Amino acid sequence: MTDRASLGRRPEQLLLACVEGGVDRIQLRDRNLDGQAWLAFAEEVQQTTQRVRPEIEIIVNRRVDVALAIGATGVHLGFDALPLEETRALLGERALIGVSTHSVDEAIAAHRAGADYIHLAPIHPPLSKPSTRPPLGIAPVLAAASAGLAVFAQGGIGPGQVPALVAAGVAGVAVTGSLLQSGDPYAQALALRRALQTDPEKL
Repeated sequence: MTDRASLGRRPEQLLLACVEGGVDRIQLRDRNLDGQAWLAFAEEVQQTTQRVRPEIEIIVNRRVDVALAIGATGVHLGFDALPLEETRALLGERALIGVSTHSVDEAIAAHRAGADYIHLAPIHPPLSKPSTRPPLGIAPVLAAASAGLAVFAQGGIGPGQVPALVAAGVAGVAVTGSLLQSGDPYAQALALRRALQTDPEKL
């Protein structure tokens, strides 16, 4: 998950290090951009990453218009986004639609409304910004995953936290600071990928 500011002065270098290390989905979120600047940012990220890995999925926060313009994989909805049903009608059945949630009840409600996946956050205190909510811990992840939801854990997650989340049934992890604030984003992405491939039965 990234915005333009998080990529700093070397966006191409950072993006390529992340995708070459194993990132398979990039979620764009930026409340400081609008109009043509938002579209230009999304196009830049898409072209940079898909040039080396065409299968990379691009998810756009809130901005259905930007997602449609670049042919993104889908959108991610928060509290101030379009309703899920309206978003689905605009993007079609093949698009991925995710929803940010902060409790098991919210996650189940989003799933029932038609979300393809949910983010559950914050699992731990975030690394990329000040925490505004108490950390949830792993128990809600286990409950949501046990209910059949595709859960992406978010908040303060590094390679060391991933095996426990895998054991709880996550579909993946959503990270910002763990990658973009590391000294070696390629190595960090690789470590996260390897941790996600942990066999839960061997934990």
